[in-house]
Amino acid sequence: MQSRFEQSRINQLTSAYAPNDAPRQPLDFGDLLSLIWRLDRCAGHVGRERYYRQCVRATLSGLNLGGHPFGRLVENGKPGELYQQIPNLPYRMGGRLVDAQDRKAAIGQLMTLRDDTLRIGAYQESWTGGFPGSGIVDDELRERVFAVLISALQGQFSNFGRLLLVLDIVLANLVLGLDNMPEIDLKLLISDHGYPDPADPRVHREYVSLT
Repeated sequence: MQSRFEQSRINQLTSAYAPNDAPRQPLDFGDLLSLIWRLDRCAGHVGRERYYRQCVRATLSGLNLGGHPFGRLVENGKPGELYQQIPNLPYRMGGRLVDAQDRKAAIGQLMTLRDDTLRIGAYQESWTGGFPGSGIVDDELRERVFAVLISALQGQFSNFGRLLLVLDIVLANLVLGLDNMPEIDLKLLISDHGYPDPADPRVHREYVSLT
């Protein structure tokens, strides 16, 4: 049985982290990965790219990861390519290289699973003219499509989304060497690390800006 806390965490990890959908729980490494995923997805959209870049930079700082090879990779990387670069970290961290290829392969597979899970959790965001199949003339067939995309998928994702919670724990260990993920409250991120303040109207305007 899924707890209310687990569902809240899944909802946050799959959320847009937009100014009108700000995190309600403390942010940890999993949130940072989701923010990086968002930054990659909005590459080329100037306002949102700037917004998510600021979110990522602030969260890196708040979690004390700015000086870590992971933080440097993200800070110096190009939006649109960040997520796929993370598996290369074993070669950037120094130390033993004897199992670097295996760790790279493991991180790559886990990041792929995480990407797939996030895309399923956020799939409705890409709908731009009603749900897919809304123009199907056959009423019965259209309702079947609707039942799968709206009812069945959403109902099952609450269980499938728990995979995110496990993935983030394992990735934190592989990427950062951490068994327990540190977390930080949004208020501290805003006041001490420059996270975009969702209460600021300017942040909302810049989020939708194309220039």
